[in-house]
Amino acid sequence: MKMSPSVLLLGALIVFSASLAVGVILPAYTMNITSSKEWRNRTEIEEIGRTIYIANGCTGCHSQYVRTLDWGIGAQRIARIGDYVGEAPHLLGSERTGPDLSQQGGEHPDDWHVAHFINPRFTSPESIMPPFAFLKKAGRMKPLIAYVQSLGGKDADFRIERQQRWKKEAVAAYEAGPDANIKWLHSHVPGPWMELPNPYAATPASLARGHKIYQSFCIGCHGPIGDGQGPAAPSIYPPPLNFTTLRRTGVSGGALYYQIMNGITGTAMPYFKKHLESEKIWDVGNYVAQYFIGVVDSNKEPRGIDASYEGPLHKE
Repeated sequence: MKMSPSVLLLGALIVFSASLAVGVILPAYTMNITSSKEWRNRTEIEEIGRTIYIANGCTGCHSQYVRTLDWGIGAQRIARIGDYVGEAPHLLGSERTGPDLSQQGGEHPDDWHVAHFINPRFTSPESIMPPFAFLKKAGRMKPLIAYVQSLGGKDADFRIERQQRWKKEAVAAYEAGPDANIKWLHSHVPGPWMELPNPYAATPASLARGHKIYQSFCIGCHGPIGDGQGPAAPSIYPPPLNFTTLRRTGVSGGALYYQIMNGITGTAMPYFKKHLESEKIWDVGNYVAQYFIGVVDSNKEPRGIDASYEGPLHKE
């Protein structure tokens, strides 16, 4: 047979057809995929939110699947094929410019998402995500949030229920006044943490590190002077904590660490145990205590064994 453009085209079509049959058509008709135990049907408003998610190109930066190699960053579970039953088109995504969203439901309450979509820098000061405030004006933000809160299926539903249950308590405590609010917050910190001083000295270097961490993670909600009046505050209820109200009661470094690490479920205060390693949480705790509360307990004795990297405790 003489090689010619028509023969070449025919050969290419045969190879393509065979690949399509083996790689796409045959699996589609022979695979018996059952839904995972976490899977559920989406509601009507969640389906509307999904179309908004697609229309605004969210898959360009966010994936919706967790691989085995992602386990180390705090994923609750590895993605399974049964999680995606009925997805057409699938929204797995391939870019991870932003965080994976496959289990995003219930990670934050709805009002956190409102502030985040209005301007992501309000909740994540170093985010490169564009603002989507126009969705609120068009009445499309509520369905989008409903869709995002559905990601994770029944596991997400469990987390949402927990957010709503704790929000009732958080709102009641806030509306009872600053002293009652602080008492409620501290009542949920285990006793040993309430008594634990910050083990890292509040040196000029550690306070500078704490300042940088505060600007990178906290300033959008708590504001530049720690009064809870950051740009996210108008969208959040109960509003972010005003650290200066702790001046009357004081607070240990351990209590600050515990609540920065675990967050406060039901409020817009997220947990940072996935984002910040231990020393950074202690440093930002020292910064908050020094500049907003006015009481630093980091130099209390006994301090235990000093960290090997620390310099002498002197002021520069």
